[in-house]
Amino acid sequence: MQRLMQDIKSGQFNHIYLLYGEEGYLRRQYRDKLKEAVIGDDNMNYHYYEGKDISVGEVIDQAETMPFFAERRLIVMENCGLLKSGGEQLAEYLGNPSQTAFFVFVETEIDKRSRLYKVISAKGCAVEFAVQDETTLKRWVLGMVKKENKKISEQALNFFLEKTGTDMENIRREAEKLFCYCLDREAVTENDIEEVCTKRIGNHIFDMISAIADKKQKKALELYYELLAQKEPPMRILFLIARQFNMLLQVKELKAKGYQNKAIGGKVGIPGFVAGKYVTQSSRFATKDLRQALEACVAAEEAIKTGRMNDNISVEMLIIQYSS
Repeated sequence: MQRLMQDIKSGQFNHIYLLYGEEGYLRRQYRDKLKEAVIGDDNMNYHYYEGKDISVGEVIDQAETMPFFAERRLIVMENCGLLKSGGEQLAEYLGNPSQTAFFVFVETEIDKRSRLYKVISAKGCAVEFAVQDETTLKRWVLGMVKKENKKISEQALNFFLEKTGTDMENIRREAEKLFCYCLDREAVTENDIEEVCTKRIGNHIFDMISAIADKKQKKALELYYELLAQKEPPMRILFLIARQFNMLLQVKELKAKGYQNKAIGGKVGIPGFVAGKYVTQSSRFATKDLRQALEACVAAEEAIKTGRMNDNISVEMLIIQYSS
């Protein structure tokens, strides 16, 4: 990341950049920063390719064409899949590309064993944009709050991130809604966040599992029906329920080994302030019950896929079974 930022600042560019990883907001942000720095608003010498139906021969032809009244030609390739398979021809070309051609690859997933990745990492600059940690996200949100001349308490900030999750694009979008809602007020409160910010499906599932743990069957079913009303497929809901039970099992086992909340969060991939909620929820289940619930989710999926049971009814029966 430091090298990438230095290149943008100095104007001394590598011929090949790879921006990859789960954090889409940062990938897109640095893609656009590179475009602006390399060629500015020169659209005559800018070529953007997206998707897997890309002609590598056409890309190479573009790279070999002299730029039109300029020093550089920029080629951006996004989600092309060539860093997982099929990138051999381009890898061979990038071993000795045209000195006027500059490449930016933007991918969510890559295979570091691929020939194309090895060429890029050897001759270019590869930067991973992973999901940001709790400290980074809080600092980023506080920066946005300060820019809007507003204030937010630590408790409200935690509540906001619980609502939004760790996806930076979603955080930015929800923050904009929140600032508009609090336009004439300095302080952003938990009530404001509750009123404005969209509840993620993951929070719905968390609340549903809490209702199941408390044997509040009516509440658990209401939450399930709400998800169906929002056009969430039953199979996706089943997958998220299974993931939640699996997460709780991992959290419970880590807590039993003496790990603290922050360490637990780091091991299972959730922010520390969220891990505390999972520790509390997992304490309301016995370990054997969590294992049985996971097995029941697998059995429900099999029943659906083999046609022995309707998907909607199968998930509903699972909720009834564990909330009775």
